[in-house]
Amino acid sequence: MDLPQLMQVLAQNKGGKTTFVERKYVAMLDEPVESSGELRFDPPYRLERRTLKPRTETLVLEKETLTLSQGKSSRTVSLTEYPEVGVLIESIRATLAGDQKTLERYYQISLSGTLTAWQLVLTPKNTQAIKLVKLIRLIGQKSLVSRVDVELTDGDMSIMTIAKP
Repeated sequence: MDLPQLMQVLAQNKGGKTTFVERKYVAMLDEPVESSGELRFDPPYRLERRTLKPRTETLVLEKETLTLSQGKSSRTVSLTEYPEVGVLIESIRATLAGDQKTLERYYQISLSGTLTAWQLVLTPKNTQAIKLVKLIRLIGQKSLVSRVDVELTDGDMSIMTIAKP
């Protein structure tokens, strides 16, 4: 299997809603920090991550605009202003959408496995993002992304497990 074949399968994704559990491993902490909630993808441009535990937080990416809401406060920014944030979010959205052009614009890409068990490793190209993000690893089966690992340059990492819709 090659990248265009995987992207073609992913591009058929109709979107939908599922749940996630994320564990963040931070060097300063003895135990990982766990959060959980819902993910919603409306192809090709809208991705919503609603964290329910340990505290409610909603992150919505609509085209190039990112809105983060916590309680009564909300903040909206453009991804062009914060490329390091864009790198993290675009890895999920572009993969779910099967958007090879966007992935190639932001990352060096390495694909391994078969259609039924694939792994995509994305290394940021942006100089600001490279200072923070070492790599992003997405693991999936056919058109489903089941796990997203983010390794930061300081050694911290997060592992997000995504349930089947």
